[in-house]
Amino acid sequence: MSAVEVFNDVKARRNAVILAIAQALFGAAATAHVVTAGLIGSALASDPSWATLPMSMMIIGTALTTFPISLLMKRIGRRPGFVLCALAGAVGGLIGVFAIFQRNFGLFLLATFLLGVYQASSSYYRFAAADLASPGFRPKAISWVMTGGIVAALFGTLMVMATVDLFAPVIFAGTWAAMTVLALVASVILLAVDIPLSPRTAADPGRPLVEIATQPRYIVAAASAMLSYGIMMLVMTATPVAMIGHGFGVRDSSWVIQWHALAMFVPSFFTGSLIARYGAERVAGAGMVLLTGAAVSGLIGIHFTNFAVGLVLLGLGWNFGFIGGTSLLTTAYADSERNKAQGLNDFLVFGTTALTSLGAGKLLALFGWNAVNYAVFPMVAVALAMIVWLFGRQRRSLA
Repeated sequence: MSAVEVFNDVKARRNAVILAIAQALFGAAATAHVVTAGLIGSALASDPSWATLPMSMMIIGTALTTFPISLLMKRIGRRPGFVLCALAGAVGGLIGVFAIFQRNFGLFLLATFLLGVYQASSSYYRFAAADLASPGFRPKAISWVMTGGIVAALFGTLMVMATVDLFAPVIFAGTWAAMTVLALVASVILLAVDIPLSPRTAADPGRPLVEIATQPRYIVAAASAMLSYGIMMLVMTATPVAMIGHGFGVRDSSWVIQWHALAMFVPSFFTGSLIARYGAERVAGAGMVLLTGAAVSGLIGIHFTNFAVGLVLLGLGWNFGFIGGTSLLTTAYADSERNKAQGLNDFLVFGTTALTSLGAGKLLALFGWNAVNYAVFPMVAVALAMIVWLFGRQRRSLA
């Protein structure tokens, strides 16, 4: 390793720690949103089938802004882009508080849309950690950032329990006020990110986006991330509403979401090492198998254990599939191409999750909990088929 790579890895480690803290703050707010959005939607929406629309609006906000944010950061840098979007999340939190007090469903949808803008920028934390890292350290840098979700999992659900009645009798308004504070703190923390804006990189357009996106490696990487995130969002969005519908309370669903979130991020301590040893493709494939197990757990019963085990497997599968896909993607573009390559990837990822989160409410309302779980199998089959296809191409290339 050259002296430049060693120096850059030192900066990459520092950035990864800062971004992990920022990820924890965003993740805590996002976890609170997951726990509360469907329940607030049920209370405010005139049609029960729209209960999960607030969750979908967050994803729609992410999908619509992820590519513009990536291009913006190419012009102004990672740090200003991250700070601006965290402030947008804080504004969304304030609007959410007002909407809950006013019982205004439309205004609450606007609040969740702005939280989606915040999520769009946070999705680049993992890529930003890899910007300065050497090829050997990149998977670990990505994993380090994702470990911030562990704190989010623990703190987010506990925050919901502590703030749900803060402004009683108006439930959940206190939770959204706390989410606002978290976003404001994150905007300050992100000022410490140190990723220089390269004039050469900003001026060099690199290859056309079509050429980048039609590489087999890029296609499989994006598909792994899209489908693992889409499956996770489909099942996770429906779970709190399904649990309430089957007689469980808010605390029960909060605990299940907490275990799910821990399962999403605890493996990040070793996912990078697994990728370095076995390859991103194999790790992503293992994630798809775990996602299948989550659906099976949901289908064999509606007890608390079924929900808990299913959501833990869902989190593990997401971690392997998403981080595996992300790591594979970083090998498919040059530095000058990263913003548009990452932007397209995250647009596809969050476009998929917008559809699945919106579909979760409709599937649940029209066909029940089992239909949500059955929908997992065709998506897993597509992902596994594409990973096998990539392996076949690589073997033929070696031969």
